[in-house]
Amino acid sequence: MRVPVAREGYPFIAAAAIPAAVLWGTVALLGGTPVWILATAVTALALALTAFFRDPERHGPRGPELILSPADGRVIDIGVTEEDSYLHGEALRVSIFLSLLDVHVNRYPLSGDVTHRSYEPGRFQPAWRSSASHSNERASTGIQGNGHAILVRQIAGLAAKRVVNYAHLGDRVLQGERMGIIRFGSRVDVYLPRSATLNVSLGQRAKGGITVIARLPG
Repeated sequence: MRVPVAREGYPFIAAAAIPAAVLWGTVALLGGTPVWILATAVTALALALTAFFRDPERHGPRGPELILSPADGRVIDIGVTEEDSYLHGEALRVSIFLSLLDVHVNRYPLSGDVTHRSYEPGRFQPAWRSSASHSNERASTGIQGNGHAILVRQIAGLAAKRVVNYAHLGDRVLQGERMGIIRFGSRVDVYLPRSATLNVSLGQRAKGGITVIARLPG
């Protein structure tokens, strides 16, 4: 079965795959153990990059009262916090950490209208630290849907060097659609109304576009 690759990965994969092809051509023509070892290593890098940028289709539960996980990863924090940039008050925050082995394409948790979008440059601290939500490079997307507002924050991690966000103000987005990607290790925070009912627990694994992390009232 063919698994699609996110377009952001093409330059990285090509940068490894093209030298690998040249090296294997050299092995075929001239032989030599050192060149064979180098060709094998570069090929392994190309395969690892292809795996990192994989972008599988996701078909899961859908519904206006459901909040889907925006990312693959592990739930590392759940709590009540102040969210002043968009929700302007207390919010329920669910934080999901993405390791280098997880799919890094992010998805919209809720259908609705994009009414807020912001980008903040910042540091590249380990994404599992609570302070990363406010100190690291991050992109925030506010969505109004089903009478509720939520905020999704993509956060770069220690190895991540770029947050890519596809959203534009005024966009009408669909639950489970791709909303962006974070390159090389990261975290995604979801800020929800206090009235939302959680459907995940600390340490639980989540799949973007499939796992229901919370339910909205009414």
